[in-house]
Amino acid sequence: MIAALLATGTLAPALAQEALVLSTVNVNAERENDVTEGSDSYTTKNSRTATKLNLSIRETPQAVSVTTRTKMDDFALNDVNAVLDNTNGVNVERVETDRTYFTARGFDITNFQFDGVGAPLVYGNVSGDLDTALYDKVEVLKGANGLMSGAGQPSATVNFVRKRPTQEFQASARASVGSWDYRRLDGDISGAISERVRARLVVAGQEKDSYLDRYQQQRGLFYGVVEADLTDSTLLTLGHSYQQNNADSPLWGSLPLFYSDGTRTDYSRSDSSAADWAYWDVKDNRSFVELAQELGNGWSAKAVYSHVENESDSELFYVYGNPDRATNTGVFSYPSQYHFKTRQDIIDLYASGPFTLGGREHELVAGAGWSRANTRDHSWHGDTLGTEVGDLHGWNGNYPKPAFTIDGGGSNWTDKETSLYTAARFSLTDDLTLLAGARLSNWDSHGTSYGKDKVNEYNGVLVPYAGLVYDLNLNYSAYASYTEIFTPQFEIDANGDRLDPIEGHTIETGLKGEWLDGRLNANLALFRTEQSNVAEVAGTSGTTTLYQAVDGMTSKGVELELAGEILPGWEANAGYSYVDIEDNQGNGAKRYTPSQLVKVATSYRLPAMEQLKVGANLKWQDDIEALDGNGNLAKQDSYALLGLMAKYEFTLRLAATLNIHNLTDEKYLTSLYWGADQAFYGAPRNANLSVNWQF
Repeated sequence: MIAALLATGTLAPALAQEALVLSTVNVNAERENDVTEGSDSYTTKNSRTATKLNLSIRETPQAVSVTTRTKMDDFALNDVNAVLDNTNGVNVERVETDRTYFTARGFDITNFQFDGVGAPLVYGNVSGDLDTALYDKVEVLKGANGLMSGAGQPSATVNFVRKRPTQEFQASARASVGSWDYRRLDGDISGAISERVRARLVVAGQEKDSYLDRYQQQRGLFYGVVEADLTDSTLLTLGHSYQQNNADSPLWGSLPLFYSDGTRTDYSRSDSSAADWAYWDVKDNRSFVELAQELGNGWSAKAVYSHVENESDSELFYVYGNPDRATNTGVFSYPSQYHFKTRQDIIDLYASGPFTLGGREHELVAGAGWSRANTRDHSWHGDTLGTEVGDLHGWNGNYPKPAFTIDGGGSNWTDKETSLYTAARFSLTDDLTLLAGARLSNWDSHGTSYGKDKVNEYNGVLVPYAGLVYDLNLNYSAYASYTEIFTPQFEIDANGDRLDPIEGHTIETGLKGEWLDGRLNANLALFRTEQSNVAEVAGTSGTTTLYQAVDGMTSKGVELELAGEILPGWEANAGYSYVDIEDNQGNGAKRYTPSQLVKVATSYRLPAMEQLKVGANLKWQDDIEALDGNGNLAKQDSYALLGLMAKYEFTLRLAATLNIHNLTDEKYLTSLYWGADQAFYGAPRNANLSVNWQF
């Protein structure tokens, strides 16, 4: 049964000349220009991810990619994997069905924010599919972001901007069906409870089978948020989200890529190495409290407290070995039971506003942060470990469930950070602005992980930030930015020890364009990063990924992006990225990630039939390759995935949207991130249809 009603958040637009625009609350001035709901746009005017200052994309001296609510709804981007798969310069590494890594500019993305407050990934990956029904937009800031995140991976920072209550009443529901018994319901209701109190409720429920044998997934989401005007200048916000993600017969690891003689295997896209009793259940709870105060003279202050609990339970079935080409024997079992729980408490306090210096007006933000995260996990292996599985071609998953009696060890550690940060936007001339800032941080980690002590302490670490933006004319700007990198790492090596912090620096220069009052943005970015102690996957132990530190890593490349309204009724988000990664010997590194990516999503409302919107999205990547443990080279040739979209608005309140994915039915490996020992194939051609009601 569907677990819950599900939410769209975007009202079905009427004819172009009668489009209904959602109202927003202006009690908190910060939000006024940040909301994308109802805009029917593929871009946003403002972004706070880099500095917490309310800057336009053009004024931000780093590349920024935004996925708006409209784009999510048009192309059925209902989970974070789908959003980032459609984000310029970002690669989604689906190593398994329910565990995903993200990379940008050749490095892992581990910096995640929720409404600008950082909540890093404990093991550098996401378990389960995070639903996007509760988000207004998703911003991706490219490069390092040590100023706001407290750590500076030079890949990207993903900022999830949650929906907020509206003053006017609104309610919507969406029902979706699709390939492999896909079923989804969304519900979203918002409005004023009293003169000074507003609330919003978003719920979602989803069930689906899969092109993979035996794999099924159920997902439920609840999100509630209340805003109260304590005074005319004081806003209190309380919110909580809960997501349950249950998977039956998920992949843990995947399919062997090579036979024992070194030749490539050739499995069907539906073949799976998961046992019929395997499961992986994930719960994610996030609570937050915000108190915003207008101070006068353009100044405001905000205090934010966030509490996060992420928990997973699983009984999984991994296979290892290379099968004999003639007999398909030689594959062995590795069943395991795994429990994981992390608790994070995060406090962020800051104030921002204008000040006058040298006869010119400038902007300043200053704040302090504190966070504490405790992680516990434990593995138990099955007592049938090492028994032969048999031929995986068309395997039915019938393997006796073992008793999980072999202690595989576990972890229990705590990470703490305290920090002070400040950033200022100086108006040097009418055309030239300087953004300068720094973060001073202390880190403390202690505990154990799989039998090893975890004691790391770093005090007085200063991470600077600097950027220049020069307005060439009314539409174009040139920019440059510099930041140093210091990132305490969560990754562990084969001995169970944390890797030393990443250190280095990154430089980015580029050109930005803005037209139609910010409704169309363009960006050209050139970047170069040099760093040491970079975590690189070296294998796995149970469900834990093991890493090794690599020195002298250099990443350089270019990104191009165009986003927004090209012509009336024509929205687009199109980008190209190229990255070249070299090790300390000048050799190409990280070939498991594509060096070139093209991401395009576009829609057009037909002038002769304004009820109809048609669109397409395209992802192309060049070839990737990796070596397995025996020195065999696996290669995935370049490929393109094409999707089509059509939306028809029957009335002001009723619309239907059809999406077709992988139109050309391309067969491709989802990832070589873990090397060439194992991988599995992506989804074949599929479709889904959704009907949206606005009440």
